[in-house]
Amino acid sequence: MATCIDTPRKDSTSQLSRNPNRSPSDDHAYKYAKFCRPNTHVSCTPFSRNHTKTIKKPPVVVDDFDQQKSLWLQMKEEARLDVEKEPILSTYYFTSILSQKSLERALANLLSIKLSNASLSSTTLFDLFVGVLEESPEIIRAVEEDLRAVEERDPACISYVHCFLNFKGFLACQAHRISHKLWSQGRQILALLIQNRVSEVFAVDIHPGAKIGQGILLDHATGVVVGETAVIGNNVSILHNVTLGGTGKACGDRHPKIGNGVLIGAGTCILGNIRIGDGAKIGAGSVVLKEVPHRTTAVGNPARLVGGKENPTKLDKIPSFTMDHTSHISEWSDYVI
Repeated sequence: MATCIDTPRKDSTSQLSRNPNRSPSDDHAYKYAKFCRPNTHVSCTPFSRNHTKTIKKPPVVVDDFDQQKSLWLQMKEEARLDVEKEPILSTYYFTSILSQKSLERALANLLSIKLSNASLSSTTLFDLFVGVLEESPEIIRAVEEDLRAVEERDPACISYVHCFLNFKGFLACQAHRISHKLWSQGRQILALLIQNRVSEVFAVDIHPGAKIGQGILLDHATGVVVGETAVIGNNVSILHNVTLGGTGKACGDRHPKIGNGVLIGAGTCILGNIRIGDGAKIGAGSVVLKEVPHRTTAVGNPARLVGGKENPTKLDKIPSFTMDHTSHISEWSDYVI
């Protein structure tokens, strides 16, 4: 199987728009405000900044390009430290990270190796993937935000490079970003091929037509299914065995719309063209068939709102950041949504 060793390329000059004056305690509120944009359906009501997320690293004030470069350099440094601890992995880390000149090429190389098979060479996939990534700075911005999301929210993640190399939810999400770009360019055959390979390799089935925001955590990810017309907002955390599906054979816009900052527990089914509001929490094992308002908790089969339909309990923290799956669940209501 071929391995793609990087060659120098011209640096990207794409710009982000972070606020250099934010404090560490405002970091998550900043992220929520940044990504809470009315893309298709959601409002932008901020939450309290007093949530429980612990920030692992102090923010560094840098310009936009330097910030992208900084994350990649940090990943390379983490790779060097890993090799010092486990020299047996030196070849793997060299081909995956240390020989690569950019995050784009490292990601294209890793995905091409994992998704190749006997009749679909890694070289062919690398050329396809790197072409898409190097021409799509918006995808790389999303990749970086996904890396930060996993490292900050998942206690099992010990470093950026650990997430990059070993977390199949992260890799499946990035492969989807590539397939979605191809889908939007009218290259449906290639997009569906990538979807199929991702489903076979990572056990994650996301239709290339689905729209996914930034700062996504697919925790464990096994069994995640996302339909063609689904929309997932920014800073969403989704556990394993979650289905965002349709209700039958209906055509057209038929899949759920997930707002910003939503937490979806393991084993959940959200079915039909319904909206899950910003900052909502869906309890594990729930079956959601009707709209869930902003900043509320739904749990059960069929799902019910905690606090009742008329006056549901409002959340004051962003559940996708806190990853709190159990608070308020004991207040499970008898009122059907």
